Amino acid sequence: MDGNGRWAEQRQLQRTEGHLRGEEALFECIEGAIEIGIPWLTVYGFSTENWNRPKKEVQFLINFNRETIRKRRDELHERNVKIQFIGRENWRVPKGLLNDMDKARDLTKENTGLTFTIAFNYGGRAELVDAVKAIIRSGIEETKVTENRISKYLYDNEMPEPDLILRTSGEKRLSNFLLWQSAYSELLFLEDLWPDFTRKTFHQAVKEYQNRSRRFGEL
Repeated sequence: MDGNGRWAEQRQLQRTEGHLRGEEALFECIEGAIEIGIPWLTVYGFSTENWNRPKKEVQFLINFNRETIRKRRDELHERNVKIQFIGRENWRVPKGLLNDMDKARDLTKENTGLTFTIAFNYGGRAELVDAVKAIIRSGIEETKVTENRISKYLYDNEMPEPDLILRTSGEKRLSNFLLWQSAYSELLFLEDLWPDFTRKTFHQAVKEYQNRSRRFGEL
């Protein structure tokens, strides 16, 4: 979900206005996923690197995410969406936000429709570091450390590896997102800024993915 700030700056608006418009784009994406039966959608809500932004913007993003979760959880629950979070929840995240995250999880945990995962205070490298630490604490022998074993120690070991990773705003990099899980993911980079993203954009991206041939390293 990249390009909120640039979208606002291009229109001579406050960067915060871009994030507000980005919320609408997010729910366009969610509705688009529901419409065509996508079972799992993961978005990058706040990275571990985002703490390095100006303090005022960081505080806005924290409050914005909290208000969005509060405002939208009932709506998502009615749509049979299961809400989940991945990231370092025990590092720097305010207690109030953690409480709202827990409420959203508890409210929707029995839902059977789209699983909507928000990567919050998340970094792909941090996830791998935390997985390695957990493996060491568990006392697993070196010979038993395999790719499958590492996967079981990620933040959510039930989350499937993504088929498609979609990034907006013309940036062509993963920016520390799902580094382990994305080994064989298809990548699609769009010039659109996130606030301009629509469910039509989403459907077009899925269609392009369906036209690709995934080889997983084979011929």
